[in-house]
Amino acid sequence: MSSDHVNSPNMKLEVVVFSVSDVDRAKAFYENLGWRLDIDMAEGDFRGVQMTPNNSEASIIFGKGVTPDNPGSAHSLVLAVDDLDAACENLIARGVNVSEIFHYAGGPFNNTVENPRVGGRDPQGRSYFSFASFEDPDGNSWLLQEIKERLPGREWKLTQARATDVPTLADILRETAEHHDHYEKTHAEHHWWDWYAPYLSARQNGSSPEEAAVAADRYMEDIFTVLSK
Repeated sequence: MSSDHVNSPNMKLEVVVFSVSDVDRAKAFYENLGWRLDIDMAEGDFRGVQMTPNNSEASIIFGKGVTPDNPGSAHSLVLAVDDLDAACENLIARGVNVSEIFHYAGGPFNNTVENPRVGGRDPQGRSYFSFASFEDPDGNSWLLQEIKERLPGREWKLTQARATDVPTLADILRETAEHHDHYEKTHAEHHWWDWYAPYLSARQNGSSPEEAAVAADRYMEDIFTVLSK
């Protein structure tokens, strides 16, 4: 079987489902962590609550009738953080009992060795190797894994632009205007938005300002070519 995944369909891990013994207590716990409440839906004997960690693309769902009754059955759910100390301090400030920072004697998640967890950060300070842990009121356990820099190939290339916050968008618009100014002075009369659109699209999809300007120039050439026919 080919390992080529170019034509593979998108499969995003978006939700982890687990059970709790007290829905309101669990909801209050995760709200106290600052997690976003997406939905709290009840119908008959069913109740489902979905919440999302800050800046996460994956969410959790718990409730009544969501899973077979087995509270505390979720083990080592992993939250990636870029600053482990700051993440621990934040949780402690919210009243959460957080473990001391540790690393695995046999490498990340290796529980096959005796006394797998060793106190203190990874001695080599490597990304992916330092952890801390905490539990919710039902004993569902979470791991904080510090990832300061991802290994090559560990991030999917975006196929569409992410939503941009207002200050960032304003900065990109200013940059676009500056680059368009040169084009406007050296080319025939045109609609500014025809140049802006391909420039902004290229920048939001990861192109450098220079690459975006080339893309916009090329798009304008295509427009003029069509109009001249």
